Order: sequence, then C-alpha cells, then structure tokens
Amino acid sequence: MTGNTHILGGIASSLAFAQITHYDPIILVGASVFGALLPDICHTGSKIGRTFPIISKIVNTLFGHRSITHSLLFLILIILLMTRYISNDSIIAGILIGMVSHYILDMFTKKGIMLLFPLNIMVRFPITTRTGSKTENVVAFLLSLLCLYLGFETIKHSI
Repeated sequence: MTGNTHILGGIASSLAFAQITHYDPIILVGASVFGALLPDICHTGSKIGRTFPIISKIVNTLFGHRSITHSLLFLILIILLMTRYISNDSIIAGILIGMVSHYILDMFTKKGIMLLFPLNIMVRFPITTRTGSKTENVVAFLLSLLCLYLGFETIKHSI
C-alpha cells in the first residue's frame, strides 16, 4: 500500500479506538499517522524513508523491505522503547494502532509481510491487491469515508 493509504488506515483506526476509550483523539490521530508510516522506514522511497534517509538506508541495507519493520518483533521493540521513554498513553496507543493498521493493510498486498521475522515466512490475506492499483484506490476512498464518519462521531461525543 502507498503512504497515503497507510495514513488513512491509521487515522480511521485511531478514530475508531477513540470511540471506545478515554484517550485524547487528537493525540491518537497524530501519533497513529506516525505509526502508520513507521514500518516503511525500511524503504528509502517511502514518505518516512525520505524524511529520515540515513536511518532508512541503514535499515534497508541490513534487513531489506517488509522484513523486521513489518514484524511482531519490531512491534515489541517499539513497545519496549515507548514504555521506557514516552509517558503519554495516547501517544503510545496511537503509534501502536498506526503500526498495526500498516501491517494489516500490507497483508492485503501480493507480497505480504514477514510478520514472524526472523522466520522467512510471508504472511498475507487470501485476497490481495497490488500497491498503487485501482483496488487500493477504492480502499483509500472507503477509508476516507470512514475517517469522515468517525471524525464526526468523535466530535459529537466530545461536545
């Protein structure tokens, strides 16, 4: 999936989570956008890879694309780092929600992800699409509609 689809997935997921929790929805959404882009730090052409080119090049050289940064191991490492250095639960939850939404969306691609890294097993859903395809555009459009709906619901609940 492209960066824009990942961003929409992170926003929709965090707004849905905001409906059932006490976390600050603005912080959740901001953190989830970062979390939704973070797994692609391994891809030098990604939005986050272009933002942090040196880190992206190092990670890509060591591990390649869609391996460690798309795994449960990476998710656990990020959780450990965040619980040690970040005290805001809304930020932690948002980043994790964004990362998980990224993993789920990439499991809908033909290549899938190495969710169980270091095991060389690609995990994907039975129904897949290609990154940047018309199907992905439909998914992005539906996620946009979901973001609008959940955004209005979040505002309604906070008034």
